[in-house]
This record gives sequence, structure tokens and C-alpha cells, in this order.
Amino acid sequence: MQDIPLGAKGSFAMLVGPSHLASQFKDNILPPVFATPMMVLIMENAALNAVRQYLDPGESAVGTKVDVTHMAATPVGHRVRAEAEVVGVAGRQIQFRVAAWDEAEQIGAGTHERMIVDIERLGKRLAGKQAAPSRRV
Repeated sequence: MQDIPLGAKGSFAMLVGPSHLASQFKDNILPPVFATPMMVLIMENAALNAVRQYLDPGESAVGTKVDVTHMAATPVGHRVRAEAEVVGVAGRQIQFRVAAWDEAEQIGAGTHERMIVDIERLGKRLAGKQAAPSRRV
């Protein structure tokens, strides 16, 4: 991992389609509006894009915490965009300020944290979980 500067920024945009709607995640009687989990997805992608250039080969940054407010509904067919800015770095932990907009207004804001991980090491840990006996939850 290279040094990640405070203020590093990233963005991510997408067109809201039928598979991105709240009615797909919750209750099919909901109106056709952009789902909160999808807003979180674009915010997480913006955060990853903010730090991607500072990662060494074999590293990535996985989400560990999300605290956001979804402030406005977005209809299907609108373009949405998220932006993330690095506001803190503590070892492998990175803190971001995140926000999202649709074509008309700001739709969300909050904070997000990601942890830098070694992909090979993570794969080995997951393989160990797969081999372990299943515990009922």
C-alpha cells in the first residue's frame, strides 16, 4: 500500500434501471425509485475509485462501515453520481465523506470506511471458512 493522501477523490455514475429499484429489494408495491442499497453501492464504488491508484498489485479495499442518509427519491431512467473524498487514514483503514446526486438534486450523504486487504490472504481465509463445518445461524 502506498501513502493515501487526505483529499483524494473518486466518483462513480450509473443510469437507474429496473433492477436498481426499491421495489426489487423490499416490497413490490413501492414506487419505481432508486433503492438505498444501490445508492450505497455507487458511494462505495466512488470510494474505491478514490484510492485505487494507491493500491499495490494484489490489494483491494473492502467496505467495513457505512453511515449514510438517503434524502431524495430518484426515478428510473435518471443518471445518478456519487463522489467520495478521503478524510482520514489510519494504517489500512480509510475514512471517506460520500455524497450522491441525481439529475435534479442531492440524494444522499454520509461517511464510509474501507480496509485495505491482500486479496490472496483474504482468499485463503475464505477457503478455510468453506472447509469448516457449517454452523446454523
